[in-house]
Amino acid sequence: MTSTAAEPDGLPEHLRRLVANAGQLPLWHRHGAPSETARRSAVLILFGEGPGGPDVLLIEKSAHLRSHAGQPAFPGGGADPGDDYPVGTALREAHEEAGVDPAGVQVLATLPALFLGPSDNLVVPVVGWWDDPREVTTGDPHEVARVARVPLDELVDPANRFRVRHPAGYVGPAFGVAGMVVWGFTAHLLDAVLEAAGLTRPWDATVVRPLAVLPVPGALEPDAGPDAEEDPVDSEVADRAAPTVADDAGPTGQPRTVPGP
Repeated sequence: MTSTAAEPDGLPEHLRRLVANAGQLPLWHRHGAPSETARRSAVLILFGEGPGGPDVLLIEKSAHLRSHAGQPAFPGGGADPGDDYPVGTALREAHEEAGVDPAGVQVLATLPALFLGPSDNLVVPVVGWWDDPREVTTGDPHEVARVARVPLDELVDPANRFRVRHPAGYVGPAFGVAGMVVWGFTAHLLDAVLEAAGLTRPWDATVVRPLAVLPVPGALEPDAGPDAEEDPVDSEVADRAAPTVADDAGPTGQPRTVPGP
């Protein structure tokens, strides 16, 4: 279910459009009923007005995680006992991972829950507006390597849009911004949000770059053709290789994601 809150005064037009279209987002992982064991999780899609204009907050996961090391994501994680789920979970995680003061965030909407079957996660994206942005900081270095406020102009710039090919065969949209390659679940969700906000600009989807990560065990074989099509919405690679929620800390397991040539 989608819910919206009262819009604050002075909210940018692109966020007004996003809130108005929140229930009709073309969300890539919107499929299937959650399992009885699904872990409740939430992510915060936090917009603000930064030095480079309108922006959104992203984190880069630490290289010390046991999986998904070095991958960009929205702040987020699993619900804790006593959380006001999903909003409380998203705000708590953003505070722990990026130093975001929950009191400075105005929650605009919760988007439809997304069930990620292979990882058994039920993820609720929470859209927020940072009306008084503060300096961001990294939390536990074992979980978060850095935090970036990425200008929306950079995200929608066609020069920063392309598709990536995972060694296991997955092909999907990506953003090359702030020294990071945003891909997988996070990129699909970000793409849907930007479209709902009316910000998307035409870009060349025929540009496909290899993704420098380890393949997911038991997943699809690498795709050999330059014209590979995007995997189905229930792709095991996309679910397991790039979830939006952070993992528990563990030994280093994967190299950082880097843009292809």
